[in-house]
Amino acid sequence: MDELYDKLVKYSKKDYYPMHMPGHKRNTSMLSMENPYAIDITEIPGFDNLHQPENILRVLSERISRIYHSNKAFPLVNGSTAGLLAGISAATYRGDKVLVARNCHKAVYHAISMKQLKPVYIYPQMAEQIPINCGISPEKIEEALIKNPDIKLIIITSPTYEGVVSDIRRIADIAHRYKAVLLVDEAHGAHFGFHDGFPKSAVTLGADLVIQSLHKTLPAFTQTAVLHSNLPELNRRIRKYLSVYQSSSPSYLLMAGIDRCIRLIEEQGKCLFDTYYARLALFYRSMEQLRNLKLLTGDIRGNYGVYDWDPSKITVFTSNTSWNGHQLGEHLREKYHIVVEMESRDYILGMTSICDTEEGLERFTKALLSIDRELDNYNQGKEKKPAGNASFARPVMQRYPYEALEHGTEVIQLEDSCGRICADFISMYPPGTPLLVSGERIERDFIDFITRAIEDGFTVTGLSGGGKEEIEVMI
Repeated sequence: MDELYDKLVKYSKKDYYPMHMPGHKRNTSMLSMENPYAIDITEIPGFDNLHQPENILRVLSERISRIYHSNKAFPLVNGSTAGLLAGISAATYRGDKVLVARNCHKAVYHAISMKQLKPVYIYPQMAEQIPINCGISPEKIEEALIKNPDIKLIIITSPTYEGVVSDIRRIADIAHRYKAVLLVDEAHGAHFGFHDGFPKSAVTLGADLVIQSLHKTLPAFTQTAVLHSNLPELNRRIRKYLSVYQSSSPSYLLMAGIDRCIRLIEEQGKCLFDTYYARLALFYRSMEQLRNLKLLTGDIRGNYGVYDWDPSKITVFTSNTSWNGHQLGEHLREKYHIVVEMESRDYILGMTSICDTEEGLERFTKALLSIDRELDNYNQGKEKKPAGNASFARPVMQRYPYEALEHGTEVIQLEDSCGRICADFISMYPPGTPLLVSGERIERDFIDFITRAIEDGFTVTGLSGGGKEEIEVMI
């Protein structure tokens, strides 16, 4: 078996095209750097300190703030995870009540557990024929604030993994009217605001704290991100918590990658985004030929709480074909050497960026059109899957997440867990949104859903027993 480094080098020489993060897309003709060993240093004189920036790293922070129009930017080397943990910790005190969109990333729930916060959940709207999480309703947020006037913080994800954007301006206005802080997980929207063809960033729409993963949709190394603060009074607490949640020896390679990313946008952003958007527009026009596969498009705006939509996320539905998303993703990988970001029951997700090549998007276009023609014959005489959400009832919270994590637990068979209280976070990964949160009751329809997902070849995290169908529950 190859060791990791050798395997990565061999893979880099193959012709697999990445329709997935990181946003640099391994585009070495567009991006390059010195031998990493030659520039990997520690906090020597002249190179500042990320945890107390006073010169070169302070200037980097100011440059990030300038292009995103935020009050303060905190570069991150531990991903949006560190930004979410620090932002939530800075905006709350132990025992506070928080309003949380149920489709938030598991890092949000980890912060809730560590700060012993009391979550009130709000669910995104769902579409009957579109098996994805849609928008968060501003009206539902206001209803929750009226019922719970002691809510201190609102946490939502926008855009979603699939590019669905909620009405941030209205939500921010409501949050501030009720004296609540609004934190937006914009991990998948670091490219917002640089071209009119993409949504505006929550940073400019009234959100107080915004976390973005540079590495997801921009040319930056994995783990690089930024926390934007528009509340100066929280900046000292944010800095304190970032020193808790990030390494005391942050990588200068990662910080240099952030610098290169920001410089590229400063110097060439307009040209790069113009070209990128034109290529995406051509792709979507070509996809109008599809007869079996279906794409998520801007037509979803104005429906199911969807305020806007990000065309950089290419969501291809297999509903009403005899294939599931896993089969489509596998076919793209094996036959066409195209690797997508995610495969789910009903769709695949491809991620794009300014670093995608014209040739790469053409390959993806031709592959999808070819597969669509294959499905004309393949579907004949075979049962088609119905469109809609393969889901389960909303879980019931029996204990707060922190109570479940600090309680005695045992591991039992998933099949025998009906009625027990989950003691871990069960997720389909990617994207890492918990299907079941610690402290919630396990129901039969959840067990059936997870069992089918495993049988269909999907990755489920949080189960015990080395990937076997066992689950940790409270005693």
